[in-house]
Amino acid sequence: MPPQTSPLDRFDADRPLVGMVHLPPLPGAPAFDGDRDAVRDRALEDARRLEAGGVDGIILENFGDAPFYPDDVPAHVVAEMTAVATAVTDAVDVPVGINVLRNDAEAALSIAAAVDAEFVRVNVHVGTAATDQGVLEGRAHETLRLRDRIDADVAILADVHVKHATPVGEDSIERAALEAVERGRADGVIVSGPGTGVETALEDVERVAATLDGAATAERTPVFVGSGVTSETIGDCLAAGADGVIVGTALKEGRETTNPVSRERVEALVASRDSR
Repeated sequence: MPPQTSPLDRFDADRPLVGMVHLPPLPGAPAFDGDRDAVRDRALEDARRLEAGGVDGIILENFGDAPFYPDDVPAHVVAEMTAVATAVTDAVDVPVGINVLRNDAEAALSIAAAVDAEFVRVNVHVGTAATDQGVLEGRAHETLRLRDRIDADVAILADVHVKHATPVGEDSIERAALEAVERGRADGVIVSGPGTGVETALEDVERVAATLDGAATAERTPVFVGSGVTSETIGDCLAAGADGVIVGTALKEGRETTNPVSRERVEALVASRDSR
């Protein structure tokens, strides 16, 4: 059965701030340095700093595995991410989500169910996108059925016009959001800029939020901003209609995506959110 509550109910905040744990290259990736313990230790340190700084949730993502498998990652990636995710969920008390790049929703959902994570992020849930991994097609029909089969109480957050991609065919962000929710049955949507750490257009947030306000659902599906959020812009994102934000780059030392999380940056962003 699908989750019975809004994804927002999984967080202890009205406007959740979700921080990213960008995993270093995992075993099997071209840039893996041979030290499994270092991967786990870095993930745990980043997760603890995020929680200590005041985030309301965390997403674990295999960011260091570029170039990414387009759709189906091999078993060793699932195994490594499950091991790290287990350590992270044991170490923190905030909700944890899983994103398996580039677009393996089956793996993400399976890992989330196994480690008792709360949600997954799916880059291409419905529709088709041209990416540096080639053409990716949404598999909502498989993802929703798998969630039922394995009885996973896991929310699905679906990107709309996902970053590092160009939509194929219909290019209206309003239509894409509606199809993700009404036909793909996503529990929440994510609007982002064109790339990692790139500011999200407020107009896109406003258009998606307004469209979902009028959608034929029992309650308005929550909208998250998924890239480029900073202490300076978080207020504008929330004012534009976002219900929450997902932040990675702005929380890192020197605002460099692959650097460790800076607790001070986390605290500053949380304070900026709370002052609005």
